[in-house]
Amino acid sequence: MLYAILAYHVETEVMSWTPQADATVMMDLAKAHERINQQGRLGPAARLGTTQKARTLRGPGVGTVLDGPFAETKEQLLGFYIVEFDDEDGAIAAARELKKANPSAVYEIRPIGVFLPGQTISRNEAPEVIRPD
Repeated sequence: MLYAILAYHVETEVMSWTPQADATVMMDLAKAHERINQQGRLGPAARLGTTQKARTLRGPGVGTVLDGPFAETKEQLLGFYIVEFDDEDGAIAAARELKKANPSAVYEIRPIGVFLPGQTISRNEAPEVIRPD
């Protein structure tokens, strides 16, 4: 079964981290990724850009493009992971590994009903840290 682990955080807090603090969290998360993936359980993961750059398409016909995600919450969705486990307990254990590396984040676990495979990204490419302009 595939699960999405959605990573929520207070965006202004994350964007206020120094480059060193951000790199430390990302290194800790890389270690958590390795532990989760010891049996090939970790699929694609992404760190999303800032909500300032988000756009929402809604409405009839071709729709209207609006600025922002319009989240009325303190925390925003800042990234996600796709994992594969036999049951929900495995996905929850993976989210707990991520939480150890980034304790102030909130992780939501959801089953995925449809999976469309994508292209792999070389692990040799350095992850880009996305900061507001």
